[in-house]
Amino acid sequence: MRKTTAIFALAGAAVGMTPTAAFAQDDLMSLDGSELRSAVQMRYDAALALTNDPGIVNANDPRYIWASEAKAQCGIALGFLKSSTKDEVSLSKCGMAYDMMNRTPQARVATPAPQAPAARPEVCTAQAPGLIFFEFDSATPQQDAVETVEYVVENAPVCNWTRFTVVGHTDRSGSNAYNQGLSERRAEAIESLMVGRGIADAAISTRAEGEENPRVPTADGVRELQNRRVEILVNQ
Repeated sequence: MRKTTAIFALAGAAVGMTPTAAFAQDDLMSLDGSELRSAVQMRYDAALALTNDPGIVNANDPRYIWASEAKAQCGIALGFLKSSTKDEVSLSKCGMAYDMMNRTPQARVATPAPQAPAARPEVCTAQAPGLIFFEFDSATPQQDAVETVEYVVENAPVCNWTRFTVVGHTDRSGSNAYNQGLSERRAEAIESLMVGRGIADAAISTRAEGEENPRVPTADGVRELQNRRVEILVNQ
């Protein structure tokens, strides 16, 4: 996956700015309970809508980059909040990315450069455009999983994505054998969502990695939201 610092640097350069103290970040850490969840959910929903806006996606608009980051970080923060955990890192990144995605890019005067071949939208170069998290010991997709699958399906034609690999993962709570089966069920659940939205079954392959490839390394037996996931990989 792309590193957050790389996204910040790229989007800052695109608008002629870098994310400094001049950009007031939402102090989400000062909120609690339902007020905090509502504030994070609002930012997630706004970011999701922006990443699905053709005018933003196809215009090489730097706000798309920030919206993608806000969607990812606010989604992680919401996952933590389900267990009543205020994750300072994801909340801070959620607030900053949301603030940046709402800033209108400023035109800069520059010497015209030679025209380069048109590049595909940023969304088409994502290494893993679909990242879906699951509740503990569950293979049932939540609403955000449906939205992520629809995002991949809608962008497949313009990005020329014709082959997909759906990879299931678990955290390290439970036995290796049980987690292997759980990761298989998670991958199959997302495959079913994709087929139901028009992706040919023959274009999708699934793989289960159990607890062997964590997104966040932990000790054995630890429950970790970011490791309970399915990744949708595409041909590049």
